[in-house]
Amino acid sequence: MTPAACLSRGLAELRLPAPKLASDRLLAYLELIGKWNRTFNLTAIRDPLTMVTHHLLDSLAVVEHLPEGSLADVGAGAGLPGIPIAICQPDRPVTLNDASEKKCAFLRQAAIELQLRNVRVEKGRVENWRPIERFDVVICRGFSDLAKFVASCRHLLLPHGLLAAMKGSYPGDELAALLPGSGRGDVRRLHVPMLDAERHVVLLEPVV
Repeated sequence: MTPAACLSRGLAELRLPAPKLASDRLLAYLELIGKWNRTFNLTAIRDPLTMVTHHLLDSLAVVEHLPEGSLADVGAGAGLPGIPIAICQPDRPVTLNDASEKKCAFLRQAAIELQLRNVRVEKGRVENWRPIERFDVVICRGFSDLAKFVASCRHLLLPHGLLAAMKGSYPGDELAALLPGSGRGDVRRLHVPMLDAERHVVLLEPVV
């Protein structure tokens, strides 16, 4: 199966409404990661087919669980899940945050080359970030444990905003370690097409 065929099948299985150019842009995004990987080592996964399942479809599986509105992807790294979400939801404002200048350089270039007008990049440690406009959703994928995620990012949320932490296996120990005021962890199992591995998202509405 080609990466394009794999992506087409996965998007259909996710029943994700997406603009016509989304598939082309998602594949162009993977090509861009591959190009920059030679210098910056953005991701350990190099096989294009595996990148479709483990990066693109894995990122997009969370979309149905997110409310509408502005989104910040903290510790964005190569732009996962923020860039795939921005490609498939062009009306959603997406801000990508990372502390690494090299990764932010990649994110800026990706936004330019993929013509993602709904994407902006914010460099710096998330704990020190004080945006003028706060967000409806703050998401992370492998950023930290849940307690640190809440402590580091709750100030980025609008009132009644949502923290979304993408995890692999069920994070029972992390949920048990949450402090009062972190919000009740609504844990949902994600279905990622053609990926035989556990994936979950933890949704939290902390006191802000």
